Amino acid sequence: MENPKSTAGITDIETFQNLAPESRTVLARGLRYFEYQKGSLVLEKGRRVSGAYVVASGQLRVFTISPDGNEATLYLINPGETCVLALNCIFNDLLYPAWVEAGATTRIAVIPGTEFRMLFEREPKIRNMTVQAFSTIVFRLMAELEDVHSSKLDQRLARFLLLHASTDGKVQMTQQEIASHLGTTREVIARSLRQLASAGHIQTGRNRIVINDPRKLAESVGGR
Repeated sequence: MENPKSTAGITDIETFQNLAPESRTVLARGLRYFEYQKGSLVLEKGRRVSGAYVVASGQLRVFTISPDGNEATLYLINPGETCVLALNCIFNDLLYPAWVEAGATTRIAVIPGTEFRMLFEREPKIRNMTVQAFSTIVFRLMAELEDVHSSKLDQRLARFLLLHASTDGKVQMTQQEIASHLGTTREVIARSLRQLASAGHIQTGRNRIVINDPRKLAESVGGR
């Protein structure tokens, strides 16, 4: 589901700089940029993948949907990183197994599968990026799995708020967005936020949460 407003050209992503001349020619032959607004769907489950997706700016959220319709974030893809599920699809001719949306206004470099496989064979930097992407995502997925099975929802919510808060303690997200990340419903998140607010740890407003004291919020759920 690529945005038709795409542009060709050599990307400024660090991994693709200083490649051999032949590799730069291969990259330029197929590289396209695509821009997505926050919340736009980038990939759908069951679709064929056109190539490797590398985030130039913004962020992608890879998520799954449970049988009851709740979303749960699998992992986030940050600038300079690539989607390992897409790589697995282009190397093994598989259909994409999840959904991907833009977590913010996001610019993506897409390298067609044929060209990416050629670069993978020729360039150590491309191989290193691929191996690092797989190892990073495996670590994130294991951490998330451990968190799901070992923590209560209020602990996971508190950690999520602390992780996504700005330097002034603000989390600019809706309750539905938080619920989608944590794999639950908006009603459950609303109830947990009310409890945190009643305890004086946070203040809630329209599409915004303010953490009063990050240290106390962390301590309030750290031992339970």
